Amino acid sequence: MASKIRIGVLGASGYTGADLVRLAIAHPAMEVAVLTANTHAGKAMAEVFPHLGFVDLPKLATVEETDWGSVDAVFCGLPHGTTQEITHKVLTDHPSLKFIDMSADFRLVDTAMYKAVYGHEHMAPELQREAVYGLTEIYRDKIRKARLVACPGCYPTASLLAILPLVRRGEIDATDIVIDAKSGISGAGRGLKQNVLFAEAGEGLSPYSVGKHRHAPEMEQEVTKVVGRSVFINFTPHLVPMSRGDLCTIYVRLAKAESADELRQTLMERYRDEPFVKVAAEGVLPQTQNVRGSNYVQIGVFADRIPGRAILVSVSDNLVKGSAGQAIQNFNLMFGLDETMGLMQQPLFP
Repeated sequence: MASKIRIGVLGASGYTGADLVRLAIAHPAMEVAVLTANTHAGKAMAEVFPHLGFVDLPKLATVEETDWGSVDAVFCGLPHGTTQEITHKVLTDHPSLKFIDMSADFRLVDTAMYKAVYGHEHMAPELQREAVYGLTEIYRDKIRKARLVACPGCYPTASLLAILPLVRRGEIDATDIVIDAKSGISGAGRGLKQNVLFAEAGEGLSPYSVGKHRHAPEMEQEVTKVVGRSVFINFTPHLVPMSRGDLCTIYVRLAKAESADELRQTLMERYRDEPFVKVAAEGVLPQTQNVRGSNYVQIGVFADRIPGRAILVSVSDNLVKGSAGQAIQNFNLMFGLDETMGLMQQPLFP
């Protein structure tokens, strides 16, 4: 490739930012030109993440001192609530840039819902109107034309890929969806929190944000778009003492479909040509270790012992397909590249 696409990473000292850099280093069309991390400004990336110390990378800088005119695309790995104002300034000053947001700040279409969920006013409502929800397999055509893409959360990615095709065909009841989700500790971010200390999280399994997790409205938004009426989803996440990985066990009631086999067939047909969504054969149990370090999602379908119900199991790596990998998948589309470029690394096992 004659010239590479220069990228910047906002929030490169977080787990999603670091995984974005890890993947970008091996991407044949990317050049990592800018890395920001205000609390670590002036440091080499190797000082913050030693595993990235074997290649030359720019030093970490503050957002304020960064020249965004020197890059073609920006990936944002900042925490929610910190992204909107920065995005507005960057895109106002450099309107030709492509911006791929891995935070939650542009996922919810309704700014009033955003305020209700995140507790403060949306700071860039005019940008929200142009933001495209970055669930690649569902919004591929819109992503290709977008300037601002809001990548989904890790739980919504794994869950929506399993349920949306079934809801669209009326095969399951959209008003009766229960999601029991589990995530590795990296999903809580890199900040120091008591509940993710080794002695607190190890050798245990903990629910959190019961009945109020911010990913539930995100999933409800997407299912509502499909069915054309407001729906609620019963969603409970749990923290698992492992570094990375999401597992969503989804309980559904059959509608037009007569069996779990029919649901599996629908998903196989829908994702037959998708490079990263794999529907497991009958009886095969998806596991997080099957997709660790990769951009794959694996979905299994099982009959419930309760008549008229089925169980879906969907797994992904929360830092790859659930964040940085899907962001790069969207980047590839936005720049007219092969969608799989830089993402074909296979799962790491054991």
